[in-house]
Amino acid sequence: MAVNREYKATLFSKLFNEPTRLRELYNALADTNYGEDTPIEINTLDSAFFNDIRNDVSFTIDNKYIVLLEHQSTINANMPLRFLQYITRVYEKITEDRAVYNEKQVEIPTPEFIVLYNGTKPFPADKTLRLSDAYKATGKNDKRFGSLELTVRILNINPGYNDDLLQKSNTLNGYTSFIERVRNSQLGGNDQQDAVKDAIKWGISQNILRNFLTEHGAEVSGMLFGTTFNIEIAKEVWQEEAREEALEEVQAVIADKDSELADKDAEIARLSALVAELQQK
Repeated sequence: MAVNREYKATLFSKLFNEPTRLRELYNALADTNYGEDTPIEINTLDSAFFNDIRNDVSFTIDNKYIVLLEHQSTINANMPLRFLQYITRVYEKITEDRAVYNEKQVEIPTPEFIVLYNGTKPFPADKTLRLSDAYKATGKNDKRFGSLELTVRILNINPGYNDDLLQKSNTLNGYTSFIERVRNSQLGGNDQQDAVKDAIKWGISQNILRNFLTEHGAEVSGMLFGTTFNIEIAKEVWQEEAREEALEEVQAVIADKDSELADKDAEIARLSALVAELQQK
């Protein structure tokens, strides 16, 4: 049975495709107190209409903030660039085509970029990635012709990290607990199907995502059967990543040695030239 390594993002998108849950989650993330009368407009990108560009969740709250939210089990250093692509498409989606050609300034919601991480590799509780870190030209006057910056905040939602955040959002806490249950069940030796069935029954019995799992249990099973955490595939992925990291380290060492040799060759050439000059005298 094929494995979809993005199953958690798919489940995350399904769970947070509802205004009430999004409002609760945003209040927990931003430490706000928006009530039920606060408008939420979901504008998640559909790859069918945006040239295969699809994000997990994006929504506008209170007509002021546009929030792009991604779930990841593996941190991608290119998230600032990906979010730049996402926000461009979202603004295109919510802005009238001809509005940008008007002389009057178009008001747009303030963007916020968030990644929620619950992978198995160690990661800080809170970290910020910057688009400018990817720029080739560094150390120059970036104000010379204007500049572009985009920051992404990554929050670790694994147990033992941002627990205060999880306590503020029952839905996010339930999601984290559900994924942890599936993961631990498979690590304990259960196959995929049993692990998912166990997690669904456990969630309903413990009042964890009960309404969601009761209503969408079959759909959740469809997402996770064959797509849940597979320890053998996970090991393969980790080994591949380890090999890539080791190769990068070796290449870095070789590059340093090449640089040292180049410096020594240059010094030898300089001394040789100096000796030849002295001999001529």
